[in-house]
Amino acid sequence: MRQLVGIAEQVAAKLIARKQTIAVAESSTGGLIAASLLAVPGASAYFLGGAVVYTRDARRVLMDISDEGMKGFRSSSEPYAKLLAERMRGRFNSDWGLSETGAAGPTGNRYGDAAGHSCMAVAGPTAEVITLETGSSDRFANMQAFAETALKLLLRNLER
Repeated sequence: MRQLVGIAEQVAAKLIARKQTIAVAESSTGGLIAASLLAVPGASAYFLGGAVVYTRDARRVLMDISDEGMKGFRSSSEPYAKLLAERMRGRFNSDWGLSETGAAGPTGNRYGDAAGHSCMAVAGPTAEVITLETGSSDRFANMQAFAETALKLLLRNLER
């Protein structure tokens, strides 16, 4: 967690300097991204909210994305990660939206993605979507790697 907070401190400094805000939707990181951002003193200046969108019910209730709205999408994919980031940005009226969706392990998901697969997206003044494949079935290590990669993705976009 300390490594994640180190990255979050850099993110926080940039958001505060720009007077910008963020909202986060995450799945297989289980709240680590939000926890890292909130561990930085002064988080209320930039962090508007977050959601752990781990199930279909959570997607419906927290994100207001119906089963019909998922036509053409599947979880753990770049288009879905992009949708989540954009949805969080819009729902919170934040400058930035950040999302993560994947399969932490120890097994893969029902879509055929192996453990260690995660898609992440940033939506804001710049946008980017990436996929990470760790090749590991270690759930805890994958959760950490996913959160770290998502925070670095956000930081990279804040530096543009």
